Amino acid sequence: MTATTINTWFDDAKAVSLDANRFVLHTPSNFKRDIIVSRYVPAIQKALHELFSADFEVVVLGEGELDSFSTVTPVEDSTFLPGTEEYTFERFVVGSSNKFAHAAALAVAENPAHSYNPLFIYGESGLGKTHLLYAIAHRIHANHPDYRVIYLKGDTFTNELIQAIREGRNEEFREKYRSADVFLMDDVQFIAGRESTQEEMFHTFNTLYEAGRQIVFTADRPPKEMLRLDDRLRTRFEWGLPVDIQPPDYETRVAIIKNKAIRRGMNLPEPVLQYIADNITSNVRQIEGTVNKILAFQELMGESVDVDTVIRAVQDMCKDKAEFLPSPDVIIEEVCKFYNIDNDALRGQGRTKDTALARQIAMYQIRRMTNLSLKEIGKEFDNRDHTTVMHSIDRIEKLKKTNPEISEIIKDINANINARYD
Repeated sequence: MTATTINTWFDDAKAVSLDANRFVLHTPSNFKRDIIVSRYVPAIQKALHELFSADFEVVVLGEGELDSFSTVTPVEDSTFLPGTEEYTFERFVVGSSNKFAHAAALAVAENPAHSYNPLFIYGESGLGKTHLLYAIAHRIHANHPDYRVIYLKGDTFTNELIQAIREGRNEEFREKYRSADVFLMDDVQFIAGRESTQEEMFHTFNTLYEAGRQIVFTADRPPKEMLRLDDRLRTRFEWGLPVDIQPPDYETRVAIIKNKAIRRGMNLPEPVLQYIADNITSNVRQIEGTVNKILAFQELMGESVDVDTVIRAVQDMCKDKAEFLPSPDVIIEEVCKFYNIDNDALRGQGRTKDTALARQIAMYQIRRMTNLSLKEIGKEFDNRDHTTVMHSIDRIEKLKKTNPEISEIIKDINANINARYD
């Protein structure tokens, strides 16, 4: 912004609050508030993203709105939380697809910081990675009640770091995590590409490792495939033992279904077990949701559980994955969020390098994930013609073959899109 812009519209504006994901600004003039909202919010969001490597909502308050605004925003405690008692080793169904990961997690839980440090568990969503993290925490807590066990997600680490910087509590933040006896981080892939977060994680890792503390990470891919992860972090994640979890095979799925049903007081007939195991194949979370839905169907409808009943109860869960079609709006929104670009700029005529690449990725994703024609995709982007859309798709296809980082970015955007429907 120019000095004239700042002096004209921001001269009497004051920052009210900056928390994990929201920045609040106040100006006593409603006219100035409206101008700031209509013209300058994207610039503020971009500046915040450059500072903190995270996306922020920007709220602008006008005349008379400050007194009614509460700046108190509770931050979730990232230490190990109650309510996860069912996630133990005893309740984890072991099969060929997860036997190695289960054995490694158990070894770590029984002998922290001596076997496999760090332990890095990776696999697709819903296969039991978080279950194993909680199981490690419960077993260590039972064996060593004096140990300080911390569990958190990768994005929580980022958000708490942002708030610590805002409030000048950097030392308190560092002490919180670097004094842990056991450090468990779920979905560590979310710190990749965030410079300040990776720097903090590097030092936290070194402190914990050198002090002989146990570290366990989970992610949706192995460290070598996290192309936006700092090399020094990637090598550290691979120091110990990387283990993967695959989707459960047929026998494991049957065992999981039986286990879940018995714990819910159900005894499913063999044909029902076979039908569910044949049709619900993607992940453990979906299997559990299927069993819960069957039980609810039985309780509400009062019908006996047979194959016909199960088909009607879970027919939406048995749909082929290809039938899942996110809307163009969702895809564009996630691309904008990833690149921190305004929706109107992406759809419109913005020609900056980042905007142009993001627009081409959005076109590519819509073509790949929906049934829209090239002409229909063009309408989503200020009525561009189909040749422009075709050129964009071809360019991304070529970039994927020559630039691994583009493939990584598309994978992350896909994960964010799919997570909205998980």
